Amino acid sequence: MSKNTLCLSVGLAAMLSATPAMAQTEIAWWHAMDAELGQRLEAIAQGFNDSQDEFVVVPSYKGTYPETLTAAIAAFRANEQPAIVQVFEVGTGTMMAAEGAVNPVYKLMADNGEPWDPSAFLAPVTGYYSDTDGNILSMPFNSSTPIMYYNKDVFEKAGLDPETPPKTWAELETMSRQIMESGAAPCGFTSGWISWVQLENLSAIHDQPYGTLENGFGGLGTEFTFNGPVQVKHWENLKNWADEGLFEYGGPVGGGDAPPKFYAQECAIYMNSSASRAGVINNSKEFEVGFAPLPYYDDVTTDPKNSIIGGATLWALNGKDPAVYKGVAQFFTYLSSPEVQAQWHQATGYLPITNAAYDLGKEQGYYEANPGSDIAINQITRGTPSANSKGIRFGNLTQARTVVDEEFEALLSGSKTAQEALDAAVERGNQILRDFEAANS
Repeated sequence: MSKNTLCLSVGLAAMLSATPAMAQTEIAWWHAMDAELGQRLEAIAQGFNDSQDEFVVVPSYKGTYPETLTAAIAAFRANEQPAIVQVFEVGTGTMMAAEGAVNPVYKLMADNGEPWDPSAFLAPVTGYYSDTDGNILSMPFNSSTPIMYYNKDVFEKAGLDPETPPKTWAELETMSRQIMESGAAPCGFTSGWISWVQLENLSAIHDQPYGTLENGFGGLGTEFTFNGPVQVKHWENLKNWADEGLFEYGGPVGGGDAPPKFYAQECAIYMNSSASRAGVINNSKEFEVGFAPLPYYDDVTTDPKNSIIGGATLWALNGKDPAVYKGVAQFFTYLSSPEVQAQWHQATGYLPITNAAYDLGKEQGYYEANPGSDIAINQITRGTPSANSKGIRFGNLTQARTVVDEEFEALLSGSKTAQEALDAAVERGNQILRDFEAANS
Protein backbone atom coordinates (compact mmCIF):
# COMPACT_ATOMS: atom_id res chain seq x y z
CA MET A 1 0.00 0.00 0.00
CA SER A 2 1.38 3.40 -0.97
CA LYS A 3 1.85 6.14 1.56
CA ASN A 4 -0.95 8.22 -0.02
CA THR A 5 -3.37 5.26 0.00
CA LEU A 6 -2.57 4.54 3.64
CA CYS A 7 -3.22 8.16 4.61
CA LEU A 8 -6.55 8.12 2.74
CA SER A 9 -7.64 4.90 4.49
CA VAL A 10 -6.74 6.26 7.93
CA GLY A 11 -8.59 9.50 7.17
CA LEU A 12 -11.76 7.69 6.07
CA ALA A 13 -11.67 5.47 9.14
CA ALA A 14 -11.37 8.51 11.39
CA MET A 15 -14.32 10.21 9.66
CA LEU A 16 -16.49 7.12 9.94
CA SER A 17 -15.68 6.64 13.61
CA ALA A 18 -16.58 10.28 14.34
CA THR A 19 -19.97 10.03 12.57
CA PRO A 20 -22.87 8.60 14.61
CA ALA A 21 -24.58 5.60 13.15
CA MET A 22 -27.87 7.44 13.03
CA ALA A 23 -28.71 11.05 13.83
CA GLN A 24 -31.30 11.47 16.57
CA THR A 25 -34.63 13.06 15.68
CA GLU A 26 -35.08 16.27 17.66
CA ILE A 27 -38.39 17.01 19.38
CA ALA A 28 -38.87 20.62 20.47
CA TRP A 29 -40.96 21.02 23.63
CA TRP A 30 -42.04 24.54 24.60
CA HIS A 31 -43.13 24.93 28.20
CA ALA A 32 -44.04 27.49 30.87
CA MET A 33 -42.28 26.14 33.94
CA ASP A 34 -39.35 27.93 35.54
CA ALA A 35 -37.31 27.48 38.72
CA GLU A 36 -37.67 24.12 40.49
CA LEU A 37 -40.60 22.94 38.39
CA GLY A 38 -38.64 23.70 35.25
CA GLN A 39 -35.71 21.68 36.53
CA ARG A 40 -37.97 18.71 37.26
CA LEU A 41 -39.53 19.01 33.81
CA GLU A 42 -36.08 18.98 32.23
CA ALA A 43 -35.20 15.91 34.29
CA ILE A 44 -38.18 14.09 32.78
CA ALA A 45 -37.01 14.98 29.28
CA GLN A 46 -33.50 13.83 30.13
CA GLY A 47 -34.84 10.58 31.52
CA PHE A 48 -36.59 9.87 28.22
CA ASN A 49 -33.50 10.85 26.22
CA ASP A 50 -31.38 8.47 28.29
CA SER A 51 -33.87 5.63 27.85
CA GLN A 52 -33.37 5.36 24.07
CA ASP A 53 -31.10 6.68 21.32
CA GLU A 54 -33.50 7.44 18.47
CA PHE A 55 -35.03 10.71 19.72
CA VAL A 56 -33.99 13.69 21.81
CA VAL A 57 -36.56 15.91 23.51
CA VAL A 58 -35.36 19.50 23.81
CA PRO A 59 -37.33 21.55 26.39
CA SER A 60 -37.45 25.34 26.01
CA TYR A 61 -38.91 27.74 28.58
CA LYS A 62 -41.09 30.33 26.86
CA GLY A 63 -42.34 32.38 29.80
CA THR A 64 -45.68 32.34 31.57
CA TYR A 65 -48.59 30.23 30.41
CA PRO A 66 -50.17 33.08 28.41
CA GLU A 67 -46.78 33.99 26.92
CA THR A 68 -46.11 30.38 25.92
CA LEU A 69 -49.51 30.05 24.25
CA THR A 70 -49.05 33.35 22.41
CA ALA A 71 -45.56 32.31 21.27
CA ALA A 72 -46.85 28.97 19.97
CA ILE A 73 -49.67 30.61 17.99
CA ALA A 74 -47.25 33.10 16.43
CA ALA A 75 -44.75 30.32 15.65
CA PHE A 76 -47.40 28.19 13.97
CA ARG A 77 -48.40 31.08 11.72
CA ALA A 78 -44.74 31.42 10.73
CA ASN A 79 -44.39 27.63 10.27
CA GLU A 80 -41.80 27.58 13.06
CA GLN A 81 -43.88 25.74 15.66
CA PRO A 82 -42.48 23.22 18.14
CA ALA A 83 -43.62 19.60 18.10
CA ILE A 84 -45.04 19.92 21.63
CA VAL A 85 -46.37 22.93 23.52
CA GLN A 86 -47.55 23.07 27.12
CA VAL A 87 -50.88 24.93 27.34
CA PHE A 88 -52.69 25.76 30.57
CA GLU A 89 -56.25 24.61 31.05
CA VAL A 90 -57.82 27.98 30.23
CA GLY A 91 -56.24 27.78 26.78
CA THR A 92 -58.09 24.55 25.97
CA GLY A 93 -60.98 26.30 24.20
CA THR A 94 -58.53 28.31 22.11
CA MET A 95 -56.58 25.20 21.10
CA MET A 96 -59.73 23.26 20.24
CA ALA A 97 -60.83 26.08 17.96
CA ALA A 98 -57.46 26.14 16.16
CA GLU A 99 -58.49 23.74 13.40
CA GLY A 100 -55.57 22.26 11.51
CA ALA A 101 -53.03 23.29 14.13
CA VAL A 102 -53.38 20.33 16.47
CA ASN A 103 -52.49 16.66 16.12
CA PRO A 104 -54.93 15.15 18.67
CA VAL A 105 -53.22 12.87 21.13
CA TYR A 106 -55.68 9.98 20.71
CA LYS A 107 -54.97 9.97 16.95
CA LEU A 108 -51.23 10.55 17.44
CA MET A 109 -50.92 7.50 19.68
CA ALA A 110 -53.01 5.26 17.40
CA ASP A 111 -51.12 6.35 14.28
CA ASN A 112 -47.81 5.44 15.90
CA GLY A 113 -48.86 2.17 17.51
CA GLU A 114 -48.44 3.37 21.08
CA PRO A 115 -50.70 2.01 23.85
CA TRP A 116 -53.56 4.37 24.66
CA ASP A 117 -56.24 3.61 27.22
CA PRO A 118 -58.29 6.66 28.26
CA SER A 119 -59.70 4.78 31.24
CA ALA A 120 -56.19 4.57 32.69
CA PHE A 121 -56.27 8.31 33.43
CA LEU A 122 -58.07 10.05 36.28
CA ALA A 123 -61.60 10.80 35.04
CA PRO A 124 -61.65 14.51 36.06
CA VAL A 125 -58.44 15.02 34.09
CA THR A 126 -59.48 13.36 30.85
CA GLY A 127 -63.00 14.74 30.92
CA TYR A 128 -61.73 18.29 30.75
CA TYR A 129 -59.53 17.71 27.72
CA SER A 130 -61.87 15.57 25.62
CA ASP A 131 -64.07 16.50 22.68
CA THR A 132 -67.83 15.88 22.57
CA ASP A 133 -67.15 12.31 21.37
CA GLY A 134 -64.97 11.57 24.38
CA ASN A 135 -61.67 11.65 22.48
CA ILE A 136 -58.74 13.08 24.49
CA LEU A 137 -57.14 15.88 22.50
CA SER A 138 -54.03 16.69 24.54
CA MET A 139 -51.70 14.73 26.78
CA PRO A 140 -52.41 15.26 30.50
CA PHE A 141 -49.23 16.34 32.26
CA ASN A 142 -49.37 18.75 35.19
CA SER A 143 -52.89 18.76 36.57
CA SER A 144 -53.79 20.50 39.80
CA THR A 145 -56.73 21.77 41.84
CA PRO A 146 -56.84 24.40 44.57
CA ILE A 147 -56.66 23.37 48.24
CA MET A 148 -56.29 25.10 51.58
CA TYR A 149 -52.97 25.37 53.43
CA TYR A 150 -52.93 26.45 57.07
CA ASN A 151 -50.41 27.21 59.80
CA LYS A 152 -50.80 24.63 62.56
CA ASP A 153 -48.57 26.61 64.92
CA VAL A 154 -50.74 29.71 64.61
CA PHE A 155 -53.86 27.63 65.14
CA GLU A 156 -52.41 26.28 68.38
CA LYS A 157 -51.37 29.76 69.58
CA ALA A 158 -54.91 30.96 68.94
CA GLY A 159 -56.37 28.14 71.01
CA LEU A 160 -57.65 26.23 67.98
CA ASP A 161 -57.18 22.54 67.32
CA PRO A 162 -54.31 22.35 64.79
CA GLU A 163 -55.70 19.07 63.49
CA THR A 164 -59.15 20.54 62.78
CA PRO A 165 -59.08 23.06 59.93
CA PRO A 166 -62.28 24.89 58.95
CA LYS A 167 -64.65 22.92 56.75
CA THR A 168 -67.11 25.72 56.00
CA TRP A 169 -66.80 29.41 55.28
CA ALA A 170 -68.64 30.15 58.52
CA GLU A 171 -66.01 28.19 60.46
CA LEU A 172 -63.23 29.90 58.53
CA GLU A 173 -64.63 33.31 59.44
CA THR A 174 -64.92 32.38 63.12
CA MET A 175 -61.44 30.88 63.26
CA SER A 176 -59.89 33.82 61.40
CA ARG A 177 -61.42 36.24 63.86
CA GLN A 178 -60.15 34.19 66.81
CA ILE A 179 -56.67 34.07 65.28
CA MET A 180 -56.57 37.84 64.93
CA GLU A 181 -58.15 38.67 68.29
CA SER A 182 -55.74 36.30 70.08
CA GLY A 183 -52.76 37.99 68.45
CA ALA A 184 -51.57 34.71 66.92
CA ALA A 185 -51.44 36.34 63.47
CA PRO A 186 -52.53 39.70 62.02
CA CYS A 187 -54.56 38.14 59.19
CA GLY A 188 -56.91 35.21 58.89
CA PHE A 189 -56.52 34.13 55.27
CA THR A 190 -55.30 35.03 51.82
CA SER A 191 -55.70 33.49 48.38
CA GLY A 192 -53.98 33.17 45.05
CA TRP A 193 -55.94 33.17 41.78
CA ILE A 194 -59.17 34.93 42.80
CA SER A 195 -60.78 34.06 39.45
CA TRP A 196 -59.88 30.36 39.67
CA VAL A 197 -60.22 29.73 43.40
CA GLN A 198 -62.84 32.25 44.58
CA LEU A 199 -65.15 32.16 41.58
CA GLU A 200 -64.63 29.21 39.22
CA ASN A 201 -64.05 26.60 41.92
CA LEU A 202 -66.51 28.26 44.27
CA SER A 203 -69.18 27.82 41.59
CA ALA A 204 -68.25 24.18 40.91
CA ILE A 205 -68.16 23.12 44.55
CA HIS A 206 -71.61 24.62 45.13
CA ASP A 207 -72.98 23.20 41.86
CA GLN A 208 -73.61 26.66 40.42
CA PRO A 209 -73.38 27.31 36.66
CA TYR A 210 -70.48 29.43 35.46
CA GLY A 211 -71.86 29.74 31.93
CA THR A 212 -74.44 28.36 29.53
CA LEU A 213 -73.96 25.29 27.32
CA GLU A 214 -72.55 23.26 30.23
CA ASN A 215 -69.95 25.88 31.12
CA GLY A 216 -68.82 26.16 27.51
CA PHE A 217 -68.32 22.44 26.89
CA GLY A 218 -71.21 22.58 24.42
CA GLY A 219 -69.28 24.80 22.02
CA LEU A 220 -69.44 28.39 20.81
CA GLY A 221 -72.42 30.60 21.56
CA THR A 222 -72.07 30.23 25.32
CA GLU A 223 -72.48 33.07 27.81
CA PHE A 224 -71.13 33.65 31.30
CA THR A 225 -73.61 33.38 34.19
CA PHE A 226 -71.33 33.61 37.24
CA ASN A 227 -73.25 36.57 38.71
CA GLY A 228 -75.78 34.44 40.59
CA PRO A 229 -76.79 34.67 44.28
CA VAL A 230 -74.12 32.30 45.60
CA GLN A 231 -71.26 34.05 43.81
CA VAL A 232 -72.58 37.48 44.84
CA LYS A 233 -72.89 36.35 48.46
CA HIS A 234 -69.31 35.10 48.47
CA TRP A 235 -67.87 38.28 46.97
CA GLU A 236 -69.85 40.36 49.46
CA ASN A 237 -68.29 38.31 52.24
CA LEU A 238 -64.79 38.69 50.80
CA LYS A 239 -65.29 42.46 50.70
CA ASN A 240 -66.54 42.55 54.31
CA TRP A 241 -63.73 40.26 55.47
CA ALA A 242 -61.17 42.44 53.68
CA ASP A 243 -62.57 45.55 55.38
CA GLU A 244 -62.31 43.82 58.76
CA GLY A 245 -58.80 42.56 58.01
CA LEU A 246 -59.73 38.88 58.16
CA PHE A 247 -58.87 38.53 54.45
CA GLU A 248 -55.87 40.08 52.70
CA TYR A 249 -55.87 40.33 48.91
CA GLY A 250 -52.76 38.96 47.24
CA GLY A 251 -53.10 40.72 43.90
CA PRO A 252 -54.41 39.94 40.40
CA VAL A 253 -53.81 36.89 38.19
CA GLY A 254 -51.92 34.40 40.38
CA GLY A 255 -51.94 36.61 43.46
CA GLY A 256 -48.17 36.98 43.75
CA ASP A 257 -48.31 38.67 47.16
CA ALA A 258 -50.38 35.90 48.72
CA PRO A 259 -47.63 33.27 49.24
CA PRO A 260 -45.27 35.62 51.15
CA LYS A 261 -48.14 36.58 53.48
CA PHE A 262 -48.46 32.92 54.42
CA TYR A 263 -44.73 32.16 54.56
CA ALA A 264 -44.13 35.15 56.87
CA GLN A 265 -46.94 33.91 59.14
CA GLU A 266 -48.87 37.09 58.48
CA CYS A 267 -51.93 35.12 57.27
CA ALA A 268 -52.78 31.82 58.93
CA ILE A 269 -54.58 30.29 55.95
CA TYR A 270 -53.67 30.31 52.27
CA MET A 271 -55.68 28.98 49.33
CA ASN A 272 -53.94 28.08 46.11
CA SER A 273 -53.03 25.25 43.76
CA SER A 274 -52.16 21.81 45.05
CA ALA A 275 -49.07 22.23 42.88
CA SER A 276 -47.91 24.87 45.38
CA ARG A 277 -47.33 22.09 47.91
CA ALA A 278 -43.58 21.72 47.34
CA GLY A 279 -43.05 25.48 47.43
CA VAL A 280 -45.20 25.90 50.53
CA ILE A 281 -43.28 23.21 52.42
CA ASN A 282 -39.91 24.58 51.33
CA ASN A 283 -40.80 28.13 52.36
CA SER A 284 -42.52 27.28 55.64
CA LYS A 285 -39.78 25.52 57.57
CA GLU A 286 -40.38 27.64 60.70
CA PHE A 287 -43.87 26.23 61.26
CA GLU A 288 -45.90 23.10 60.54
CA VAL A 289 -48.20 23.25 57.52
CA GLY A 290 -51.61 21.62 57.42
CA PHE A 291 -53.58 20.72 54.31
CA ALA A 292 -57.35 20.72 53.83
CA PRO A 293 -60.07 20.90 51.16
CA LEU A 294 -61.51 24.27 50.17
CA PRO A 295 -64.33 25.46 52.44
CA TYR A 296 -67.99 25.54 51.40
CA TYR A 297 -71.22 27.23 52.48
CA ASP A 298 -73.23 24.67 54.41
CA ASP A 299 -76.37 26.78 54.00
CA VAL A 300 -76.03 26.27 50.23
CA THR A 301 -74.99 22.61 50.20
CA THR A 302 -74.19 19.83 52.66
CA ASP A 303 -72.76 17.74 49.84
CA PRO A 304 -70.05 19.82 48.14
CA LYS A 305 -69.16 18.83 44.59
CA ASN A 306 -65.71 18.18 43.25
CA SER A 307 -63.29 21.03 42.66
CA ILE A 308 -62.13 21.60 39.09
CA ILE A 309 -58.87 21.15 37.34
CA GLY A 310 -56.01 23.54 36.74
CA GLY A 311 -52.53 23.09 35.39
CA ALA A 312 -51.74 22.22 31.81
CA THR A 313 -51.53 19.55 29.13
CA LEU A 314 -49.18 18.91 26.22
CA TRP A 315 -50.48 19.56 22.72
CA ALA A 316 -48.82 18.07 19.64
CA LEU A 317 -48.80 20.58 16.79
CA ASN A 318 -49.19 19.72 13.12
CA GLY A 319 -46.61 20.39 10.43
CA LYS A 320 -43.83 17.99 11.46
CA ASP A 321 -42.31 14.91 9.81
CA PRO A 322 -43.74 11.46 10.68
CA ALA A 323 -40.49 10.58 12.46
CA VAL A 324 -41.06 13.45 14.89
CA TYR A 325 -44.56 12.25 15.76
CA LYS A 326 -43.25 8.74 16.32
CA GLY A 327 -40.91 10.21 18.92
CA VAL A 328 -43.62 12.40 20.45
CA ALA A 329 -45.88 9.36 20.87
CA GLN A 330 -43.09 7.37 22.54
CA PHE A 331 -42.32 10.30 24.81
CA PHE A 332 -45.97 10.55 25.84
CA THR A 333 -45.96 6.84 26.70
CA TYR A 334 -42.86 7.37 28.83
CA LEU A 335 -44.35 10.48 30.43
CA SER A 336 -47.50 8.68 31.53
CA SER A 337 -45.74 5.63 32.98
CA PRO A 338 -46.60 5.00 36.65
CA GLU A 339 -43.01 5.51 37.82
CA VAL A 340 -42.52 8.86 36.05
CA GLN A 341 -45.94 10.17 37.04
CA ALA A 342 -45.69 9.06 40.67
CA GLN A 343 -42.32 10.76 41.03
CA TRP A 344 -43.57 13.97 39.38
CA HIS A 345 -46.72 14.03 41.53
CA GLN A 346 -44.90 13.36 44.79
CA ALA A 347 -42.18 15.93 44.12
CA THR A 348 -44.48 18.76 43.01
CA GLY A 349 -47.99 18.38 44.38
CA TYR A 350 -49.53 18.03 40.95
CA LEU A 351 -52.10 15.26 40.66
CA PRO A 352 -51.03 11.82 39.45
CA ILE A 353 -52.65 11.76 36.02
CA THR A 354 -53.14 7.98 35.99
CA ASN A 355 -54.81 5.57 38.36
CA ALA A 356 -51.67 3.41 38.21
CA ALA A 357 -49.48 6.28 39.43
CA TYR A 358 -51.85 6.89 42.34
CA ASP A 359 -51.89 3.19 43.19
CA LEU A 360 -48.10 3.08 43.05
CA GLY A 361 -47.93 5.95 45.53
CA LYS A 362 -50.20 4.05 47.89
CA GLU A 363 -48.07 0.91 47.54
CA GLN A 364 -44.97 2.98 48.30
CA GLY A 365 -46.63 4.31 51.44
CA TYR A 366 -46.24 7.87 50.23
CA TYR A 367 -49.66 9.16 51.35
CA GLU A 368 -49.37 7.53 54.75
CA ALA A 369 -45.93 9.06 55.27
CA ASN A 370 -47.03 12.48 53.98
CA PRO A 371 -50.35 13.43 55.59
CA GLY A 372 -52.47 15.72 53.44
CA SER A 373 -50.77 14.77 50.19
CA ASP A 374 -53.96 13.11 48.97
CA ILE A 375 -56.27 16.04 49.79
CA ALA A 376 -56.30 17.30 46.20
CA ILE A 377 -57.01 13.84 44.77
CA ASN A 378 -59.86 13.20 47.18
CA GLN A 379 -61.35 16.63 46.58
CA ILE A 380 -61.31 16.54 42.79
CA THR A 381 -62.70 12.98 42.66
CA ARG A 382 -65.39 13.70 45.26
CA GLY A 383 -68.85 12.53 44.16
CA THR A 384 -70.08 12.49 40.57
CA PRO A 385 -69.24 15.59 38.51
CA SER A 386 -72.25 17.58 37.35
CA ALA A 387 -72.55 19.86 34.34
CA ASN A 388 -71.56 22.67 36.72
CA SER A 389 -68.56 20.92 38.29
CA LYS A 390 -66.84 19.11 35.42
CA GLY A 391 -64.91 22.26 34.51
CA ILE A 392 -65.17 25.35 32.36
CA ARG A 393 -64.12 25.72 28.75
CA PHE A 394 -64.33 29.12 27.08
CA GLY A 395 -62.37 30.79 24.33
CA ASN A 396 -60.06 33.64 25.37
CA LEU A 397 -60.65 32.70 29.02
CA THR A 398 -57.36 34.37 29.98
CA GLN A 399 -58.82 37.72 28.95
CA ALA A 400 -62.03 37.00 30.84
CA ARG A 401 -60.04 36.18 33.97
CA THR A 402 -58.29 39.53 33.71
CA VAL A 403 -61.72 41.18 33.65
CA VAL A 404 -62.71 39.24 36.78
CA ASP A 405 -59.57 40.47 38.57
CA GLU A 406 -60.29 44.07 37.56
CA GLU A 407 -63.86 43.90 38.80
CA PHE A 408 -62.78 42.25 42.06
CA GLU A 409 -60.40 45.14 42.67
CA ALA A 410 -63.27 47.56 41.95
CA LEU A 411 -65.26 45.73 44.63
CA LEU A 412 -62.43 45.96 47.18
CA SER A 413 -61.95 49.67 46.47
CA GLY A 414 -65.60 50.30 47.24
CA SER A 415 -66.44 51.66 43.79
CA LYS A 416 -68.83 48.77 43.06
CA THR A 417 -71.01 46.38 45.01
CA ALA A 418 -70.51 42.64 44.60
CA GLN A 419 -73.55 42.44 42.32
CA GLU A 420 -72.35 45.38 40.22
CA ALA A 421 -68.82 43.96 39.94
CA LEU A 422 -70.00 40.50 38.89
CA ASP A 423 -72.62 41.92 36.51
CA ALA A 424 -69.91 44.00 34.86
CA ALA A 425 -67.55 41.02 34.68
CA VAL A 426 -70.27 38.94 32.99
CA GLU A 427 -71.11 41.70 30.51
CA ARG A 428 -67.48 42.37 29.62
CA GLY A 429 -66.69 38.66 29.56
CA ASN A 430 -69.55 37.94 27.18
CA GLN A 431 -68.19 40.50 24.75
CA ILE A 432 -64.86 38.65 24.86
CA LEU A 433 -66.73 35.43 24.03
CA ARG A 434 -68.50 37.09 21.10
CA ASP A 435 -65.16 38.36 19.76
CA PHE A 436 -63.71 34.86 20.04
CA GLU A 437 -66.76 33.37 18.35
CA ALA A 438 -66.51 35.84 15.46
CA ALA A 439 -62.82 35.04 14.99
CA ASN A 440 -63.42 31.27 14.94
CA SER A 441 -66.74 30.91 13.12
